[in-house]
Amino acid sequence: MFADRARIIIKSGKGGDGHVSFRREKYVPNGGPDGGDGGKGGDVIFEVDDGLNTLTDFRHKRKYAAGNGEEGKKRNCHGKNGEDLIVKVPAGTVIRDAESGKVIADMSGGSRRQIILRGGRGGNGNQHYATSTMQAPKYAQPGQPAIELEVMLELKVIADVGLVGFPNVGKSTLLSRVTNAQPKIANYHFTTLNPNLGVVDLEEGQGFVIADIPGLIEGASEGVGLGHEFLRHIERTKMMIHMVDAASTEGRDPIADIYAINKELEAYDPGLCKKPQIIAANKIDAIYGGDEDPVEKLRREFEPQGIPVYPISAVTGQGLKELLYAVWNLLQTLDDAPIVFEQEFFPETSLYADEPYTVSYDEKEQEYVIEGPRIEKMLGYTNLESEKGFLFFQRFLRDQGILKELEDLGIQEGDTVRIYGLSFDYYK
Repeated sequence: MFADRARIIIKSGKGGDGHVSFRREKYVPNGGPDGGDGGKGGDVIFEVDDGLNTLTDFRHKRKYAAGNGEEGKKRNCHGKNGEDLIVKVPAGTVIRDAESGKVIADMSGGSRRQIILRGGRGGNGNQHYATSTMQAPKYAQPGQPAIELEVMLELKVIADVGLVGFPNVGKSTLLSRVTNAQPKIANYHFTTLNPNLGVVDLEEGQGFVIADIPGLIEGASEGVGLGHEFLRHIERTKMMIHMVDAASTEGRDPIADIYAINKELEAYDPGLCKKPQIIAANKIDAIYGGDEDPVEKLRREFEPQGIPVYPISAVTGQGLKELLYAVWNLLQTLDDAPIVFEQEFFPETSLYADEPYTVSYDEKEQEYVIEGPRIEKMLGYTNLESEKGFLFFQRFLRDQGILKELEDLGIQEGDTVRIYGLSFDYYK
């Protein structure tokens, strides 16, 4: 079975604790503190591997953890940073928070490497806490804790065109004729259990990627059969070729089939039915004389709705060129940007949303002060020296309502904000 979903637990590295020690050298009987800082915990990084096309590997291993940072050492020696964990996934993998179902990252388009969980910051050694009144501090800061999160991985096929229709209408035969794919073909239902990808090459370097989405059935949107497993692959496509058996070789009504499939698409995601469609009326080589041409019936029903109908025979090749160029021309009118799911869940901010914090004004120092476990932990997972990290922390302050609380206290541009020893000038 095609492995396109997996549920795993990922854990970042814990920051190493700061060290407590004092200089003990000959002729220096009362040396000062020299405890080193703990190492940073390792990050959990997801990376696209073009050699992968399924999530099968994740069915054999469920837990993934980055390395912990080492404790600081004597003589101001810094503890070793924990080793990052790099998790390889196929392109098109969507990473979601398992509990809420919200998107953490979409490994598609230009997103080929993303830090999903950041390792904890290492704690400060006791050398940082020496003051004029306490010259021998016996305290060091513990490292930031690790973050553990259960995530759902979903592989959504990346293709320009989705090929949909009921089982046994000839989709695999079409794909084998017009692309380099080699799908399994036989005359029984559900031959195709895996979404097959193929590249259609037209003249002068023109072409597109087409995905044969395995046969859908009524009730697929409710998970009947393998419904959800298949429907998720249509989400990324820009348009669809809706294939029907125009000859009704199995006694099915092609018009009813199209409405039935579209009903399932709409029930799964209303946005799917808004994608452009082209109807491929297949098996015209098996149409024999009768009361009415079934292709004309399809045209009368759907072309007034803006859905063109192209008669084809996937077996003989009749009408395929016209169909493929119609698809190509339609694709040229659509947005060519890849469909990428936006991030909805931010692990660091979401996991500590319930922890307390305070916002106050220090009249003596004339500074606005932000403190609390939530703030301290966020600082531990954020690199404020980088522009991206600073913007991330600024967004965290805004999303938590902290910036609004500062404004309610009367903060003005240019005023100083202090957060655990770090001072910033406030600007909107």
